[in-house]
Amino acid sequence: MDAFQIFGLQTTLSLIVYTLIAKWYVWPRLTALPLHEALVPLLFVHTLRHVGMTVLVAGVVDPDVPQSFTVPLAYGDLVAALLALFSIFALRGRWSLVLPLVWVFNIWGFVDLLNAAYQGIRIDATRYDLGAGWFIPTFFVPALYVTHVMIFMLLLKRSH
Repeated sequence: MDAFQIFGLQTTLSLIVYTLIAKWYVWPRLTALPLHEALVPLLFVHTLRHVGMTVLVAGVVDPDVPQSFTVPLAYGDLVAALLALFSIFALRGRWSLVLPLVWVFNIWGFVDLLNAAYQGIRIDATRYDLGAGWFIPTFFVPALYVTHVMIFMLLLKRSH
């Protein structure tokens, strides 16, 4: 298997595992909670997206990885992490505009992930030495996708 195939396999398996955990263990418990309480643990996962900033650290990933890929990825994740943290404070404080804020976070964060995936494929990111950065898209990002979908489902389910 080449690096691209291994990357795809690892990402797919992580996505399957996180989906099963969400379906069998997390979702049944969250749907029993009030919306404001159910969203908080899902948002906490996204507060760790600051990890994406590591692609800007010399020596962590190949310096030849184009900055047109790493800079938007790093700062897009940072914005998503801060929006998630702000959303948690808003949920806990029962702010009046909390649900629009959670929508903004979730749309931003999801589109950011899709853009990073598209850009990674566009530049063939697996041809670069991603170092420890390899584990972000193969292990962490699938959890982000699953939790984004769960947030969308909660927001849509509770809006009806």
